[in-house]
Amino acid sequence: MAVNVETLEKLERRITLTLAATEINSEVESRLKKLARTVKADGFRPGKVPMSVVAQRYGYSVQYEVMNDKLGQAFSQAANEAQLRVAGVPNITQKNDAPEGQMAFDATFEVYPEVKLGDLGTAEVERVSAEVDEAAIDKTVEILRKQRRTFAQRPAAEGAEAGDRVTIDFEGKIDGEPFAGGKAEGFQFLIGEGQMLEQFDQAVRGMKVGESKTFPLQFPADYHGKDVAGKEADFMVTMKKVEAQHLPTVDEAFAKSLGIAGGTVEALRADVKKNLEREVKFRVLARNKSAVMDALVKSAELDLPKALVEAEVGRLTDGARADLKQRGVKDADTAPIPAEIFTPQAERRVRLGLVVSELVRQNNLQAKPEQLQAHIEEMAQSYEKPAEVVRWYLSDRQRMSEVEAVVIENNVTDFVLGKAKVIDKALPFDELMTA
Repeated sequence: MAVNVETLEKLERRITLTLAATEINSEVESRLKKLARTVKADGFRPGKVPMSVVAQRYGYSVQYEVMNDKLGQAFSQAANEAQLRVAGVPNITQKNDAPEGQMAFDATFEVYPEVKLGDLGTAEVERVSAEVDEAAIDKTVEILRKQRRTFAQRPAAEGAEAGDRVTIDFEGKIDGEPFAGGKAEGFQFLIGEGQMLEQFDQAVRGMKVGESKTFPLQFPADYHGKDVAGKEADFMVTMKKVEAQHLPTVDEAFAKSLGIAGGTVEALRADVKKNLEREVKFRVLARNKSAVMDALVKSAELDLPKALVEAEVGRLTDGARADLKQRGVKDADTAPIPAEIFTPQAERRVRLGLVVSELVRQNNLQAKPEQLQAHIEEMAQSYEKPAEVVRWYLSDRQRMSEVEAVVIENNVTDFVLGKAKVIDKALPFDELMTA
């Protein structure tokens, strides 16, 4: 039977669904009879409850269930016959002018848009690269040393210096008045490692145990504590303890303590280089992937289904609530979160998803089994027991879906870079790792 599809807006459509009242009533009666076999009611044995009692108690809910089922089936059949790709859930409302013996409904919904991919040959994409040099390995080894450093109290005659761990009492005042967060006792931090404001860090250098000192400190205008941002405070500090750090020597014992196979310094540096190269590869890929996705979004033309954007806003809102809850925010489940906060991000995600999907469809860029396996094995190499990680991914459909999405994005990235005007840029290691 031909389905009449009415176009309301760019992507909005409407079709009319009709259901025979006798068919609805028959299905409701059938389900009530089936329910009567097991329903329990005071004064009646199981299975002996009169139909009038069953209908009175469960008739409305069964009717609602039947209507939903029948309307869902009718809409699905109509959409298939009209060859419509429905985006989101239809809004179904009952009509008052149905023919006798029938029930009529209007189903209003959106369809997926036509995606017009731009000419990738004219798109400019910056492709970055980076190398792991000896300086990067040295820096990482130094971090490993700091992670295993020990501290010992300095002689009383020696003042605190960079790298020392100090314990202090302090109190700050603004215009002679204390302020929230401006006082602490037994406070501990490492000098020269950015844990305190630079003026504070410099002020305690050279202080010996038992010494006190007063100094002015200018809070930055963008300081996270808004009550003191941009203001000048006077701090009084008393040094309670000064501990000098001891860094382990980079030798075979140090390499063995890190579980390095072979236990040599050369093996340690080789292992560090291997791990850094893996990290660089993923960061470079992520950076290039982002540039490719930006180019795709700019070059494509399409209308966005409101239903998909609203659904994405809902997912982002749920994620924000979960994050607030994890941080211990009170009433995170009911805290007001305006939808417009996430609308631009949701629109971009939906747009990008539709564009990528169309590009994949047109160019056969789906993830192949061997690509999925190779990606999982590569990720697993950064773990202590790679084989177990591989099994963990392969045993769960949801995890495999996530891997598939990543591999498809990688395929899209390679495809676009092969078509676009690529601008190659070599990044220093530090710049890539801090971006």
